[in-house]
Amino acid sequence: MTTARFEGRFAGKVLVVTGAAQGIGRAVALRAAREGGKVLLVDRADFVAEVATEAGRDEAAAFQGDLETAEGAAAAMRYATERFGGIDILINNVGGAIRMRPYAEFEPTQIDAEIRRSLMPTLYCCHAVLPHLFARGGGTIVNVSSNATRGIHRVPYSAAKGGVNAITQSLAMELAERNIRVVATAPGGTEAPPRRIPRNAEGDSDAEKAWMCEVVSQVKQSSFMKRYGSVEEQAAPILFLASDEASYITGSVLPVAGGDLG
Repeated sequence: MTTARFEGRFAGKVLVVTGAAQGIGRAVALRAAREGGKVLLVDRADFVAEVATEAGRDEAAAFQGDLETAEGAAAAMRYATERFGGIDILINNVGGAIRMRPYAEFEPTQIDAEIRRSLMPTLYCCHAVLPHLFARGGGTIVNVSSNATRGIHRVPYSAAKGGVNAITQSLAMELAERNIRVVATAPGGTEAPPRRIPRNAEGDSDAEKAWMCEVVSQVKQSSFMKRYGSVEEQAAPILFLASDEASYITGSVLPVAGGDLG
């Protein structure tokens, strides 16, 4: 898809994109930079700096930090304001299921880890960005949720993303009078280049590999289009919702899953 007609869409805007080192976050950050935005790419992976360099513009910068902590989220927002003078748009992309297994097979520590990864960065970053958006007189928060709020073998992840949906709707109602929009997309299965950092650092057992195959089958069958989407097909609606073109949309969670509403 060409982005020529969107050139300059984010001119004069400062965007913070989390989880920007790979996958959907990387695609969002690079496209936002091409469309004129000043972009802070945030990730705990050190190669986020390579992606910022790839953006090829002085207006792109990287910040390495752990957004599963309130301190990490606050530090990222402070750096964006120090580097670019403020924040207009926050795109909360951090998250992703660590393990695929029936809920009865999850251990309590694994449940906690899924919630920390896929809920807490959004919760903390939404909180940390507010003083910066208030200072700006308004702005936009785009949360990346998931249609996996209905799906197999990912119950803790599903719970986390259900929380992201609730944050989106409740915060949108609370902040509308402050000229702040809060919206979300709910991606379905997405084809992406191989991850440089695996989702499960411990590696998958044979059983988990089999359960993953069951998840892939369920996701494709639940989609009207019977396929995964691409990172570009996910980045486009995220950036539409972030842009002024979506100025009358708030509190909405947009499914981007080939017809599967989740």
